[in-house]
Amino acid sequence: MTVLSPSAEERLQTVLSRLRPRLENQISTATSVLEEHSHGEAMDAARLPAAVIFAESTEDVSAVLKECHIARVPVVAFGAGTSVEGHVTPPEHAISLDLSRMTTIVELNAEDLDCRVQAGLTRQSLNTQIRDTGLFFPVDPGGEATLGGMCATRASGTAAVRYGTMKENVLGLTVVLATGEIIRTGGRVRKSSTGYDLTSLFIGSEGTLGIITEVQLRLHGRPDTLSAAICQFENLHDAIQTAMEIIQCGIPINRVELMDSMQMEASIRFSKLEGLRPLTTLFFEFAGAPAAVQEQVTATEELALANNGLGFAWAESAEDRARLWKARHDAFWAAKAIEPTARVISTDCIVPISRLGELIEGVSQDIAASGLKAPLLGHVGDGNFHTLIITEHSPEGYERALELDRKIVGRALALDGSCSGEHGVGMGKLEFLATEHGEGALSVMRALKSTMDPHHILNPGKLLPNGPVYRG
Repeated sequence: MTVLSPSAEERLQTVLSRLRPRLENQISTATSVLEEHSHGEAMDAARLPAAVIFAESTEDVSAVLKECHIARVPVVAFGAGTSVEGHVTPPEHAISLDLSRMTTIVELNAEDLDCRVQAGLTRQSLNTQIRDTGLFFPVDPGGEATLGGMCATRASGTAAVRYGTMKENVLGLTVVLATGEIIRTGGRVRKSSTGYDLTSLFIGSEGTLGIITEVQLRLHGRPDTLSAAICQFENLHDAIQTAMEIIQCGIPINRVELMDSMQMEASIRFSKLEGLRPLTTLFFEFAGAPAAVQEQVTATEELALANNGLGFAWAESAEDRARLWKARHDAFWAAKAIEPTARVISTDCIVPISRLGELIEGVSQDIAASGLKAPLLGHVGDGNFHTLIITEHSPEGYERALELDRKIVGRALALDGSCSGEHGVGMGKLEFLATEHGEGALSVMRALKSTMDPHHILNPGKLLPNGPVYRG
């Protein structure tokens, strides 16, 4: 007699029936909720999950993963949905596990400059809640991202040149493994020489090895003085040279951001940046004690003017600084407004700082040859930049954009760079992993995945290309 295995749909319904006694009011199959969880930002790839479960505790996550592991039902963790490489798009018959209700600050240790938070808390909410302590969390990717999601994608942002990425600012994690087992990694100490560095293993794993439910974060003291300015340049080369020299001279600048002339024209219009011209522009932020800030400002001005900078315009008040950085964070929407009916594909790459000028100038040539509009911007202080490729809504338009994307990433890899400095891999960067890491390293990654998630239920099809011992 032949015994047929249950279908994917049957296995899914079995899981939901087992979870309903515990999570009845936290399970949704409403169409609007499924649609919200079918995709992230900037990629058209979308698929409705079969159900959305709103976790409210680590124990909820554990209960879901235990049942899904037994029944072999795929699970995709979901935070704010702001990832841009298809990270949260579910496979068929999958559960989207939403952690956005897990927003508690579990503990705050102001004297030790650390805190522990649930994964659904956003960085903006954390900084609002701890403002009176004189501390803040500096990693700033721009969007309203959850801290768990920022760990999962190893997020970075405008302040990375001074404070580093999530990797440098996380001390430990609570993680639920594919089997439902709960583990804690790291701790509260600033360094340890014991055991494997499991914290770093999960940071950047994009929900493929476990689901992060709590994060132990480093905090930093708010600086005495903050000052922001912009400097415009007639050509892209001079702006890039200025940014490179700032870093090479060791000036401890808080942020240095680039927008090329096309992006500035869009941002001036979208964000109402009065008094500025559509020229390549560097955005600066300086922080520290008043005397130290003045030293940074003087050194930076000298470098900018020596590279044909057109003078500094200062944002003196907190409101003016906020408006300036909001314009930088709204760059995607400003680019989209250039042609409102078009689609915008956002890509990023990173190279050693000394190769940045060569990369961006080559990319500019590729953009011109493509015939597409593609503003450039980025965190040039650490060699990372973004291209916002504007193309028509059609298969042909999408393929033209992907062709340009491949040329951009190919240039970065040829210059000892990476296919992504902060967006991550998801589905959008899979094709570049073998070139960047080599098959030997990928085979180790696949073996780790298969060991920690033997049924491949955690965010399948993301981060790792298919290969030996891994089906995706």
